[in-house]
Amino acid sequence: MKIVVLLSAGRHRVSGQPAPVPVELQALRLAVELGGEVTVLHAGPELGALADALGHGVGRLIHRVIADGDDPLPSLMAALTDNPPDLILAGRSGQGGEDAGLLPYSLARALGRPILADAAGLSAGPEAGTLAVEQALPRGARRRVVLRLPAIVTVHPAAPAPLPFAFAAMRRGVIESAPGISAPQAVEVEERPYRPRPKLIAKAAAGASAAERLKAATQAAGGGGTLLVDPSPEEAARAILAHLAALGLRRDG
Repeated sequence: MKIVVLLSAGRHRVSGQPAPVPVELQALRLAVELGGEVTVLHAGPELGALADALGHGVGRLIHRVIADGDDPLPSLMAALTDNPPDLILAGRSGQGGEDAGLLPYSLARALGRPILADAAGLSAGPEAGTLAVEQALPRGARRRVVLRLPAIVTVHPAAPAPLPFAFAAMRRGVIESAPGISAPQAVEVEERPYRPRPKLIAKAAAGASAAERLKAATQAAGGGGTLLVDPSPEEAARAILAHLAALGLRRDG
């Protein structure tokens, strides 16, 4: 199986220095543990700290050199079309730049491939040419999905942590640099004057009295749940178990 992991130019959340995006390194671990031929692909002006990805279990990194501000999509498409992989992995979004998270979806549309979001685990599918994906859902839930290859999968931060960094492995890695496709990125910005929007009255207060309708219009909706102030360990444990049972994540008895 040929697997390509996409890397973006990220920055550290605290220092702001160039650094690999953690969720993309998690995607790299899923690719390595899945097995097969794993390659890392990046389109940007320079690699910088992204070369550290070679120390996390992959031996080949392809760099398509483009100018700062160019759209990386055409260069990525050209690299993926020359040697089409079975699986393309990407992070949920970048970190430190214009992180809209739309690139994997634009790439899937351009390549005509299906895309599945928020993978927390990958394994071989029940049939040849398929992939079993453990998809992360809200509130800690999981769902198993079987996806037919070739496809694109984005990785959720709930995936296993990146593999340990090995400096010797990074020195052994191979970096292949080649010119990319110059495509200035068109940014459309629309400015509108600020206009305060009226608050919507809750439907439950539609048939209520005037005082209740006024309260529904002016009072913020509560988040629900139970507030415990300095509870005992036993009381806190009972509240947590009851909350998990209400969410359907635990069965009593």
